[in-house]
Amino acid sequence: MMAQIFEQLINGLVLGGIYALIAVGYTMVYGIIQLINFAHGEIYMFGAYIALMLITVFGIPFWIALPFSMLLCAILGMLIDFVAYRPLRNAPRLSALITAIGISLALQNLARMIWSARPRQFPSESLPSFFLSEVTKTGEVINAIPLPGGGILPFRDVFILFLAIVLMIVLNMLIYLTKIGKAMRACAQNAVAANLMGIRTNQVIAVTFAIGSALGAVAGIMVGLSEVVTPTMGYHKGVAAFAAAVLGGIGSISGAIFGGLVIGIAEVFGADIHSGYRIAFAYIIMILVILIRPSGLFGKSTSTRA
Repeated sequence: MMAQIFEQLINGLVLGGIYALIAVGYTMVYGIIQLINFAHGEIYMFGAYIALMLITVFGIPFWIALPFSMLLCAILGMLIDFVAYRPLRNAPRLSALITAIGISLALQNLARMIWSARPRQFPSESLPSFFLSEVTKTGEVINAIPLPGGGILPFRDVFILFLAIVLMIVLNMLIYLTKIGKAMRACAQNAVAANLMGIRTNQVIAVTFAIGSALGAVAGIMVGLSEVVTPTMGYHKGVAAFAAAVLGGIGSISGAIFGGLVIGIAEVFGADIHSGYRIAFAYIIMILVILIRPSGLFGKSTSTRA
């Protein structure tokens, strides 16, 4: 029993790490321009498709396809900001929100036109060998860590969790130890004042979109390693990651990371109770937290002045 709980906890942490990577993109953009970028889930989806195309069509190795997909998704994120969101900087928030939903649907249909709706998978022969774990007939565990009770922890999951931790550390170092990070924090506090102090807010916002989109691409690729890649994959994971961002406190990077872990663990253990309640338990936790603390676990309560 304890072995099964431990194994599920690891699975929850791996899923939570993926949600954290996506949720950071939501919370960074909202922290600066007060916009829920509902197209972010589709950038996550494009990250998986781009890496898949680079590997299967162009024969590019996985370790090169991963950063190249991050770069292309970063450019896509900046392009979306430049074309769709920048003209609406001073428009009512509802206009930008409707535009974000429109971009999301447009990207879904674009992916369907390019790659069709047929589910696809990363070919196992093109992936690093340590991603392919199994238990042989003789009981030998290959590319996995044996767990008490007969379970295994695939090296692939260890890699996903390790990569998520490293990227979160690098992101926090970028935010708190670099000049662009200081500019991003200044814009999050007061974009108008930051602009008056000489900070080019549009460039800072573009960099924010690029960073969030690159992290979303990593999450898409990591999910594609164990699940199928479809044009709608960004919706399901994107909504759960948005819940994680709200749970942690929208606008808080630390909150997005913690919220992602909580949602991931709740989803995995909820599936143990009933597979149909996999998502429900995660949202129940989010709703309870918001009822008790509307600003989220790490969010700051603010008052709106007339």
